[in-house]
Amino acid sequence: MTKQIRIIIATTLFFIAAIADVWGIITANETLQTVAKPMLLTLLAMVYLVSAKKPIFWYVFGMFLCFVGDVLLMFDGANFFMFGLSAFLLAHVVFIKVTSNFLQRDLTVKMISSAFPFVIFFGVLMFLIYPNLGEMLIPVVIYGITISTFGSVTLLNYRSEKSTENLWLFIGAIIFILSDSLIALDKFYQPNEIYGATIMITYILAQFLICKAMIVKSNYTE
Repeated sequence: MTKQIRIIIATTLFFIAAIADVWGIITANETLQTVAKPMLLTLLAMVYLVSAKKPIFWYVFGMFLCFVGDVLLMFDGANFFMFGLSAFLLAHVVFIKVTSNFLQRDLTVKMISSAFPFVIFFGVLMFLIYPNLGEMLIPVVIYGITISTFGSVTLLNYRSEKSTENLWLFIGAIIFILSDSLIALDKFYQPNEIYGATIMITYILAQFLICKAMIVKSNYTE
């Protein structure tokens, strides 16, 4: 079996799992979600590993943390939510580390301006959800700062080198932030049934774009 066929098979299986998970959310089929959701990052990791010439360990570790977060968030209860949030928090820290390794040096001015839109967005989101955060205020603030930093670093990376893979990484980070923001709005501002499928679709798209970028990076990073 050639490498290209392995990539096609892994990618096809990933999208089958993605469609199954979204359909499970739309139809409220918990059994389908239970089977499909843990497969998402597992299959995406397969796509990455069969595509990358020299896999980046820290990115694979970040994917594993997202997998753990996905599984934990499948369960009800405040403790599972906190543990799931912690897993994704660590994943974003790892993604920041990986993206920072791509950056050139002496980017202080661009670093500040790249952070500005994310600071504004985070401020607006906090304004909306703050009244309902309660004891979740500090964890949400820490998580928000971390994912905003990830977005800032990917924007800085794209501004320093406007390549296709850096654009994928930046857009992936933006969509990831959008997905997490929808979770925050659903949980702490105004719950809405439409958020469920939208959160999952944006999350899947974000992970796939980030993976595409990392595959290209892995294939030319020494």
